[in-house]
Amino acid sequence: MHFDLTDLRLFVYVAEESNLRKGAERACISLAAASTRIKQLEDNIGAKLFYRKPQGVELNPAGEALLHHARLVLQQVEHLKVDLREYASGIKGHVRILANTTSISSALPAALASFLARHPDVSIDLHERLSHEIVIAINEAHADIGLIAGNVDTEGLEVRDFVGDELVVVVPLGHRLAQGKGARANFVDTLDEHHISLAEGSALASFLPPLARALGRQLSFRIQVSSFESICLLVEAGVGIGIIPKSSALRHARTMKLQMVSLADEWAKRETKIVSRAHAALPKLAGELIRHLANFQFEERLL
Repeated sequence: MHFDLTDLRLFVYVAEESNLRKGAERACISLAAASTRIKQLEDNIGAKLFYRKPQGVELNPAGEALLHHARLVLQQVEHLKVDLREYASGIKGHVRILANTTSISSALPAALASFLARHPDVSIDLHERLSHEIVIAINEAHADIGLIAGNVDTEGLEVRDFVGDELVVVVPLGHRLAQGKGARANFVDTLDEHHISLAEGSALASFLPPLARALGRQLSFRIQVSSFESICLLVEAGVGIGIIPKSSALRHARTMKLQMVSLADEWAKRETKIVSRAHAALPKLAGELIRHLANFQFEERLL
């Protein structure tokens, strides 16, 4: 059974558009040529791939199976092109990482810095995503390594521990929640305050309101911003309080007039996990980086 990459790419376009004409347009070929290629692909496989409908096409079970594998094949081809291009330019390796907000703002930069110091010819492609999006992307081979936190289904993935963090409350100097040495509060104690959060769609902005509702309270954010630094600046100015990772709070408390209050709630402890495709042959460098991350010892004083 022979597969042509052009046919596979066309098939993916048609499947994503649920329309042969739109798929042909994306592939920059005529409708007649696209129809012929899809028919030849089906003949080669020995099975139909679509249900034909008046308004377009819909994948049947055979088509769903092919779509999954076609995406993997095309993704690997793109990875191959990038890697070979980088070898030609003097870079000897490339690893693709997706990470959640907390890991990017805490231990991951130091971990990557120490890895790259030992591998100066390696490049890292790092993007920030929500944890559930990372799991989907890893399953679909859009990245080599993912870093996630929270209650996310990782069935079918290889999972290892990474450096954990915890959520704390940052408040202005002299705030009522920060009274006494080693100040500690329950989440419910913060709900009478104005909260500042990351923008809508971020993990924390989605995570905290349901916890408030479970306590019979409502949590609406006074201001939503794009970074933990912005949260801390607004807290320093007396606009409200914020719940952020401890690693970020320590960093910004060095240059801002802030106090940090520990959260007594069990969920405030955030375990970060390294995920990769189980039983998949990862590039050698990706495997080395996973082992490096799993063994990395993070010291908060580095922040």
